[in-house]
Amino acid sequence: MSKVTGHVAVSIDGFVAGPDQSEEHPLGLGGPRLHEWHLPGREHHPVDEEAAKAILEGNGAYVMGRNMFGPIRGEWSGDWRGWWGPEPPYHAPVFVLTHHPREDVVMEGGTTFSFVTDGFDAALARAREAAGPDRNVSIAGGASTINQALAAGVLDELTLHVVPVVLGAGERLFVDVGDPRMEVVEATTSPGATHVRYRRV
Repeated sequence: MSKVTGHVAVSIDGFVAGPDQSEEHPLGLGGPRLHEWHLPGREHHPVDEEAAKAILEGNGAYVMGRNMFGPIRGEWSGDWRGWWGPEPPYHAPVFVLTHHPREDVVMEGGTTFSFVTDGFDAALARAREAAGPDRNVSIAGGASTINQALAAGVLDELTLHVVPVVLGAGERLFVDVGDPRMEVVEATTSPGATHVRYRRV
């Protein structure tokens, strides 16, 4: 049976993006430091390589917030298609939470962005249907979307990639989520990050 999972890089003070997010600074000021452990084009510790591979493994669909998809606020304008170029890494349906309707965006490599205006539960239901019984649904972020999944009690596993960085402000994880009641399944570490996989109990 499929699981609902999530992976997120987080600072040691609990932020998944820095302040002042914009098209020029999509992860906010200081936010890119959260991802140095897995950014392409450089050598990485073997522990980090394994953790990065696990982010996309076994997923048949994704749910993400509009803030993760792009910097546009309010009504859609232009032809924004995400941060990832013509072939995003997902290779599966991605359901984007938004208050503003938009036609599906079909990308190379099997990724289709569909825009869901009736809330997190509806997006998750569509993602579960798209993933089928044998592949997982991944809550791809950002903080608000993962917090909604935690608050709803639907996140079966959550992996935190904890980076030794202090951002001081930005998008915070674990806001208004109650007590998710999770246990540690696995923890690995490198000089750049500690990767902790939690399971809902």
